[in-house]
Amino acid sequence: MATHLITGAGSGIGTAVADALLARGDELVLLARNDDRASGLAGRFPGCRTIVVDLADPDAVDRIDGLPDRLDSVLHIAGVVELSTVADLDTRHLREQLDVNLVAPALLTRACLPAVRAAQGIVVFVNSAAGLSAGASWAAYAASKFGLRALADALRSEEQGNGVRVTTVFPSRTATPMQEKVHEQEGRAYDSSRWISPETVAATILHVLDVPRDATIPEVTVRPLVPWAPR
Repeated sequence: MATHLITGAGSGIGTAVADALLARGDELVLLARNDDRASGLAGRFPGCRTIVVDLADPDAVDRIDGLPDRLDSVLHIAGVVELSTVADLDTRHLREQLDVNLVAPALLTRACLPAVRAAQGIVVFVNSAAGLSAGASWAAYAASKFGLRALADALRSEEQGNGVRVTTVFPSRTATPMQEKVHEQEGRAYDSSRWISPETVAATILHVLDVPRDATIPEVTVRPLVPWAPR
């Protein structure tokens, strides 16, 4: 039975991953922003452990405690997005995206590394297509995701001697509450049937976790079967 630490289990891809891992009998350690969210996760995922920490607060992440001594995986799935042109960029929104999407994964990975090394486990960063190419109004979010890719690349090089594998998953537009928010900010109608399902991305992540130890998948991109076009 493997033990997985997951951020972002409260919705979207994170929920789909937690469901799949729980269904096969694995142990879950779930991070929650506050006590209310932790209680909700505990009810949604019976038997899970919860740790309360606000990923938007680097000092709180830096002080995290209660981590297991052994972790087979750390799954960074939580994220926030606020679209804006550079000309209209709000400092608070910029800071929040960098803190949640980049700084928190870096600090949390550092805290978890002894447990991941003990299990010769894997760290998975759920990035975004915006971590590969940045378009108009995506500067802040894409910057955080470009940085997350660099973090993963560096970690992969540093930890391979310890038997730790590192994978970045780049999903394109996925039918999640975040995507619904993006459509609202873009002023477009949201149709979940046009996008990748969270369960499809979760299946990709589980495949990464289950690759035999004689191989690794450094990066994987997941795109909708039908190419996206604005309308």
